[in-house]
Amino acid sequence: MGDATMRTLDGRPATLQPSGAAPDLPPVSGRMARLRTPRTPRLWFEVLLIAVSYWTYSLIRNAVPEQKAQALRNADWVWRAEQALGIAVENTVNHAVDSVTWLIVSMNYYYATLHFIVTVGVLVWLYRWHPGRYAAARLALFATTGIALLGYYFYPLAPPRLMPDGGFVDTLIKHETWGSIASGNLASMSNQYAAMPSMHIGWSLWCGITIAMLARPLWARVLGLLYPALTLLVIVCTANHFWLDAIGGALCLSFGFGVAVVWYGNMPHRLGRRCA
Repeated sequence: MGDATMRTLDGRPATLQPSGAAPDLPPVSGRMARLRTPRTPRLWFEVLLIAVSYWTYSLIRNAVPEQKAQALRNADWVWRAEQALGIAVENTVNHAVDSVTWLIVSMNYYYATLHFIVTVGVLVWLYRWHPGRYAAARLALFATTGIALLGYYFYPLAPPRLMPDGGFVDTLIKHETWGSIASGNLASMSNQYAAMPSMHIGWSLWCGITIAMLARPLWARVLGLLYPALTLLVIVCTANHFWLDAIGGALCLSFGFGVAVVWYGNMPHRLGRRCA
């Protein structure tokens, strides 16, 4: 009798699968597997990457031409648009909170420091406790920041506090907030006309969503949700942003999460906690 061994189309012996077993699937190509499968993050690389990325972000953001006249014209347009929408209450909120010195000073320091501290803290938490989700979440954050740089370049916008006829109180200058980009030498080193989109909102939303989706204690999830809400209040009370700047930051974050989904095939919080 002839050879009864079942063979594949290329002549090789076929491997029979047990009844009910899933068939062997072709492996993902080596390059795609390396790029799309979350890998165990390396501490030295992540520290270097975050430091270089933040430095690059600051350098590019501050190197964008300030275009003061255009930034002020855009601010006038945004302010009129908000008035037409019936949401132009920033001036009222700004003056009301400024009348409570301890509160507005606290908000000034919140604005100057917390967006960086909390964001780095969440990255460290992800690295330590959710390494399988870390790379995707980091990609979402980096893509959010990258698209924001385009906004700074193509749509210079003065914050409300710098509008000469807006009637806003520049709480950073009035209360001499240390560490503020509007104080001392930092004012001349930083682009004061990069208010759209608000990365205080983009980053705080990223932190809040990440914590709310992944933290186990209820109190931590609640704090995660409160953080971007409080940040929104702070940026308006200190006259650093319009409401519409916050919407811009949220749209940038949507883009960032979209990039992560395209690259890793799912939202960061839906990936496995540990790397494969």
